[in-house]
Amino acid sequence: MPNPVIDLSVQGMTCASCVGRVERALLKVPGVSSAAVNLATERSHIVTEGAVEVQALIQAIDKAGYSAALLEPQGANGSRQRHAEDGRVLRRDLLVSAALTAPVFALEMGAHLIPAFHHWVSSTLGLRNSWLIQCALTTLILFVCGARFFAKGVPALLRGAPDMNSLVVLGASAAYSFSLVATFAPQVLPEGTVAVYYEAAAVIVSLILLGRYLEAGARGRTSQAIERLLTLGAKTARVQRDNDFVELPLDQVQLGNTVQVRPGESIPVDGTVLEGSSFVDASMVTGEPLPVHKGPGDGVVGGTLNQNGALQVQATAVGASSVLARIIAMVEQAQSAKLPIQALVDRVTLWFVPAVMLLALLTFLAWYLLGPEPALGMALINAVSVLIIACPCAMGLATPTSIMVGTGRGAQLGVLFRKGEALQSLQQARVIALDKTGTLTEGKPRLTDLILAPGLERNDVLAALAALEAHSEHPVARAIVDAAVAIDAPALTVSDFDSVTGYGVSGTVAGRAVAIGADRYMTRLGLDPAQFGDSATQLAEQSKTPLYAAIDGQLVAIIAVSDPLKPSSVQAVEHLHRLGLKVAMITGDNQRTAQAIARQLGIDEVVAQVLPDGKVAAIKRLQQAYGTTVFVGDGINDAPALAQADVGMAMGAGTDAAIEAADVVLMSGSLMGVSTALALSRATLSNIRQNLFWAFAYNAALIPVAAGVLYPWAGVRLSPEFAAGAMAMSSVFVLGNALRLKRVGVGVGVGKGRD
Repeated sequence: MPNPVIDLSVQGMTCASCVGRVERALLKVPGVSSAAVNLATERSHIVTEGAVEVQALIQAIDKAGYSAALLEPQGANGSRQRHAEDGRVLRRDLLVSAALTAPVFALEMGAHLIPAFHHWVSSTLGLRNSWLIQCALTTLILFVCGARFFAKGVPALLRGAPDMNSLVVLGASAAYSFSLVATFAPQVLPEGTVAVYYEAAAVIVSLILLGRYLEAGARGRTSQAIERLLTLGAKTARVQRDNDFVELPLDQVQLGNTVQVRPGESIPVDGTVLEGSSFVDASMVTGEPLPVHKGPGDGVVGGTLNQNGALQVQATAVGASSVLARIIAMVEQAQSAKLPIQALVDRVTLWFVPAVMLLALLTFLAWYLLGPEPALGMALINAVSVLIIACPCAMGLATPTSIMVGTGRGAQLGVLFRKGEALQSLQQARVIALDKTGTLTEGKPRLTDLILAPGLERNDVLAALAALEAHSEHPVARAIVDAAVAIDAPALTVSDFDSVTGYGVSGTVAGRAVAIGADRYMTRLGLDPAQFGDSATQLAEQSKTPLYAAIDGQLVAIIAVSDPLKPSSVQAVEHLHRLGLKVAMITGDNQRTAQAIARQLGIDEVVAQVLPDGKVAAIKRLQQAYGTTVFVGDGINDAPALAQADVGMAMGAGTDAAIEAADVVLMSGSLMGVSTALALSRATLSNIRQNLFWAFAYNAALIPVAAGVLYPWAGVRLSPEFAAGAMAMSSVFVLGNALRLKRVGVGVGVGKGRD
């Protein structure tokens, strides 16, 4: 049984060091075995070993300097509203700060850059009045518009756990404090060092607010996929009450209710069509590009669009059990995942901010003791530049934002990553192993041949076989039942029904012992299928699956069913080969049938006539021979193999057991989804590497420049204003690069790993 998990929303995190701080605080709570915090989604996923109070976790996060709340199911609406309000406040502060910064910058830098302007300021305002105006405006900028930095950064400093806000506070305050002394007590400063840096403090705050604003907008776009999924669901439904239909809130619809759906409306619940006929657009849920015809007996999914006909639908799943709700839960879970590649970032950022503060102090001392005059001013400016340039925001956002966009884009294309880790494992795939029935084939077999032993009546045998198979859920059983229905075969009583997974079924039909199954089942029952050997060979070579039937201990027939290949299977296998992957087929079908299908599709390796545990053994052999192995299946008997594979992919139309065991779900049921998933994985991992390279290279290159190492040779220094702008833009770059994943296409178009 899995350990209890608790999901919390966490507010107040701004960089990678915040993530590490929250995780360490949670791990100190007794009973917590693991904690993963995601900066992009602002969520924490906590696994506990026993009873842990949610309030204890929230208090631990509060004590670390952040705020938290229990994450409600499908709580993205509230999160979206909170982010919208934060965005409005941020925009207001940015506009006010920019308006106040403009005159400060003009008075100070304009005087330096334009001699005539300097003379005009001196002759009209006077130098001291200019400084007083700059002081007043900068004070408003820092302690009104920039109050958020002090509210977070100062407590973090006092706790001995500085974060990005602390770096901003130290940098801006250092420039501001030095300027105050120069303005109001210049006599305490060494001769030749009296100068003001109000514009540095003001520009730092304005540019970082600008970066935060742009970052907030980009973050909003990274979560658009999940927001779009949330908007798919209808808010109300017309439910049958007596002889009329009444419009009710969706949360009042119950299982079994009959719901009316008019043309052009979103289908409100998962269900089965009772009356009517229409085409349904399921593209937003399954990724299928073309509408699908639906009529009585067909299943429909809530959130899909009814196009041109009226339908009456009986609800089979509502609320959290609906397909749409499960998709949203899967996407949210994947987006909150922390990939193995993130471990490097976590190790680096653990000590990054304290290291930057130490480096800033060393920079100050080096310039003050060894630098040219005015040494104090030069030391101050370079130390401030180091503090500002080195913010680890980009490091913290590099991985989670790519995961968010990549998994969100996958959901739009009908590829659901149930586990974010599959994104990293999938791009290392070397062999794709495929189940046959329902994966390569339609999963809707039809009876093509019924070859009887001499002296038997076809309709009598078919009626007995169909009566037994009516108790089985296997697709082959459905084919036999459908064939019996077509001839109006009589319904016979069945008792003692038994199903032996991987072999066949048996029971008593109208007082006679009946068994149906593969040749190995007949052998197990002590019967010799060799009497039908020639027929079995001929049928298998036609890609038909031969089964055998016995009545009262005697072989009476060989049955052939044909399950047509999916139209996408040939194209999908060809495309996987173009990607340089081996393709294998693992099936319980007999060897000749499996080989015939493999020849049609160009499959490299065939493992046939295997039971469910044999599929697991086959996966292990492929892993040893080739490396990372992906298995694609859809049946209950595929669940063990899906769990054994490095990455398990389940068809969305498959069984719940297969989907729960899988890492990735292909909602469309098309094998082209495998290529789409591979391309998304490759593109996402490539995007993450680009982001991490930028984040680390940016700091590695610019921190030394900010410290002034180029000044003795090239006379180049990095001003605090430029440092603030560069720091803000680094996060925006990472987010913008992640958003490029939204352009990843579908099927063959993504096979080149475009990102």
